[in-house]
Amino acid sequence: MQMPENGIKFPLGRTVITANAQTHLSPEDILSFLGRHESGDWGDICDDDRQQNKVALIEGLQLLSVYHTVGGTKFWIITEWDRSVTTILLPEDY
Repeated sequence: MQMPENGIKFPLGRTVITANAQTHLSPEDILSFLGRHESGDWGDICDDDRQQNKVALIEGLQLLSVYHTVGGTKFWIITEWDRSVTTILLPEDY
């Protein structure tokens, strides 16, 4: 699949958010961090997960980003291997 030349590395598919995450994240944060995720800015992940995402982009595996809001709320964005769904959730929602 050819991706547009706007920095997007992969399609998000359908985007969903857990009720808990929706309660704790602002709409502005959600949009901002989704943009970072789809451009390959994985946020606060460890080097092993960063390397795994690099491989996942090529081989079509699950992608994970970890972010923190200004207020310190930690949350994840996960895109499934087939790029059909991207989920925004707090760690305790997993």
